[in-house]
Amino acid sequence: MYSTSLDDINNCYRRDYKIIVLAKSIVISKSNIEKLIQHAKTEAPNESCALLIGNEIQDEWRVKEVFLTENVEKSKISFTISPEQELEIDKIARAKNMEIVCVFHSHPNSEAVPSSTDKEFMITNPFPWMIYSVELDTIKTYLLKSTLNEINIKEI
Repeated sequence: MYSTSLDDINNCYRRDYKIIVLAKSIVISKSNIEKLIQHAKTEAPNESCALLIGNEIQDEWRVKEVFLTENVEKSKISFTISPEQELEIDKIARAKNMEIVCVFHSHPNSEAVPSSTDKEFMITNPFPWMIYSVELDTIKTYLLKSTLNEINIKEI
């Protein structure tokens, strides 16, 4: 069973889903977390975005580098990374024997939970998604499989 509430950002109904915490973790340095948070605050009131590269090793996604990207939509409620920028970051990752391991974006005025739009894009981009709530100063990571799964963040 789920509840619905009016989302005051885009005036649509949002459903609260049961979230399962996965044993798998995303490992990221404190300095990279700070870099992402600063980017989100700088880009507010619009959503910010970034791609994180590294390696998936057993029960962890290890973030090695953060690439801050432009939100080509310049929107308060959505983001788009240009295909050209995503391709360039993917090429850099492959040249370093890494891959894109996480998509980051911010929610300037809502909680750090995937929106219905985020969930649609999580299906076609099956990476962990890290979301930072500027308003609440919280950061969380999710992976959408058959259910929405929260992933532990390990700061190193």
